[in-house]
Amino acid sequence: MKNKVNLPQINERILATQLQLITDSGDNIGVVTKERALQLAHDAGMDLVLIANDGADGVPVAKLMDFGKVIYAKKKKMSEGKKKQKVVKVKELKLRPKISDHDFLTKLNQGVGFLKSGMRLKITVQFRGRENSSRNELGTQMFNKIDQMLKENPNIPHAALMMEKDSSPGQFWSRVYYLK
Repeated sequence: MKNKVNLPQINERILATQLQLITDSGDNIGVVTKERALQLAHDAGMDLVLIANDGADGVPVAKLMDFGKVIYAKKKKMSEGKKKQKVVKVKELKLRPKISDHDFLTKLNQGVGFLKSGMRLKITVQFRGRENSSRNELGTQMFNKIDQMLKENPNIPHAALMMEKDSSPGQFWSRVYYLK
């Protein structure tokens, strides 16, 4: 709860002079002054929390509650949600169209290792200078070669290999591979 912008107004920070008051058990006390509501909250050892700026009668609605417990419950819920999240890591390999065969195999073996460890693999082919004029042919050849090598690799199950849509802005052409 680092950003306190989303927190409701509590106790003295409530600007309204008249409030529709609801107790912590849910009983509606009715419209009371802010001072009376603060006194009731203080007597009960609770906080006065603004729930809605406009109630049914056009009067702001406030509730008596232990605000610290509410904040604690929100933090707990957020941390539980973070525990259940799965972080997808993407490793990128950058290649050039005129890469030598040994360097190509080395890079591809690194990529296979990334895929086996559960990461996504983004392969980017970078074109420079005159390579840009024949980029469609070179890029298609390069990715066909990559696809063939990945499908023939015994460490990757053929049916599990998936790829996302290509992106080719400017002098780069990328494709993302992952295992199902």
